[in-house]
Amino acid sequence: MIVIVGAALVRDGRLLAARRTTPREAAGRWEFPGGKVDPGETADAAVVREVAEELGCEARVEQWLDGGEPVGESGMLLVAVCRLVEGEPAAGDDHDALCWLGPDELDDVDWLEPDRPFLTAVREVLLGSEA
Repeated sequence: MIVIVGAALVRDGRLLAARRTTPREAAGRWEFPGGKVDPGETADAAVVREVAEELGCEARVEQWLDGGEPVGESGMLLVAVCRLVEGEPAAGDDHDALCWLGPDELDDVDWLEPDRPFLTAVREVLLGSEA
């Protein structure tokens, strides 16, 4: 089983969504930025590394959302709620656009299927962070 981590990057009651450029079947759809956990790497370390590589900023893991979602035949997506520590996210090779979504805007973009089940929990986090 390949563990894939996604970052639910939250700031000021909003979630960062990233639009994929590749592979072709995912291009134009939105996701939590992230990627595969390397051998010997923790999930926390992987999500921090992936945010740095894909978005050019530093994040801190605050909590992991419950559950996991299958990705393809052998992957499992886990999603962490993260906060920005340093820098401003910027789209790189994997993404052609980024946007910050409020809790009422999460359904406004076309999410990749494995990311969708996490949206309810993310919405709850966003609503809690506005208080």
